[in-house]
Amino acid sequence: MPNRNTFFSFLFLLGLCGVAQPASAQLLVPHTVQLDQTKLERQGLSLAQEAAQLAQFQQYELALPRARLATQLAPKSPEIWSLLGGLYLQTNELDNGITALKTARTLDQKNAAVLFALGSAYFQKNSYATAIDYLKSGLKIKPNVPGALFDLGNAYLMLRQFTEALAQYEKAAAQDKTFWPAINNIGLLKYESGDVDEAIRRWRSAVAIDAKAAEPQLAMAVALYAKGDREQGLALGEAAIQIDSRYSDLKFLKENLWGSRLLADTKKFLETPRIRASIAQAQSLTAPQRLPAPQ
Repeated sequence: MPNRNTFFSFLFLLGLCGVAQPASAQLLVPHTVQLDQTKLERQGLSLAQEAAQLAQFQQYELALPRARLATQLAPKSPEIWSLLGGLYLQTNELDNGITALKTARTLDQKNAAVLFALGSAYFQKNSYATAIDYLKSGLKIKPNVPGALFDLGNAYLMLRQFTEALAQYEKAAAQDKTFWPAINNIGLLKYESGDVDEAIRRWRSAVAIDAKAAEPQLAMAVALYAKGDREQGLALGEAAIQIDSRYSDLKFLKENLWGSRLLADTKKFLETPRIRASIAQAQSLTAPQRLPAPQ
């Protein structure tokens, strides 16, 4: 026999409390809760908007549960599934992100942004050929998107298809003259091919667009130093490291697609006394400060 209180609570949830009890000969008609699907979808959209706002402030852990619930309330919304997929990618849950994005794609076959996001996800999984397929599919729907062209170039670069990579970077830079990451990566390719002067020209252009872009500034510093212009190279290198000390880490540079020739020259550059001192100073400024011991 079920616990009376549990059974009473169950009836209350079904809305059966207060209803006259049927006589023993009567049939008990099951009560069906009617859900308003339109209202649920509105609630889902509201939750998705909250999640998107939280994501703007990089509060992904708070955004994710809202987005997950939103997909349950509005399971036929490709935009909400796309949002959920993007949040998973931001938190490095790549497989969950891919699953959500593929659901979004099933609901909307012509959404280029979903295809671009899938390309990014597979790039992060080191599945470069698959990334290329998704990026190219997205570009067929929405061509000339600088970010997607740049990602496509990066995927070709990882497969050592340098001519294709350069072509995509050039397209990205042509579409947006201020898109310095594409210009920077053209410099990376030029340096590896031995065209140092052209690489420096590209990096100089990137820095002219964004004076706070540490990557092209450090790359140009290394190239100038290797060419013999040591004073200018060291000065630029010090400035770049003060902007972002992560670029003093060879592993970080390799993750940012720096080639073997540039990495070898950078290793020598980072070992110079002035640059080592600059790195130590930058790291001391970013190190957590210890609180004074209690008296």
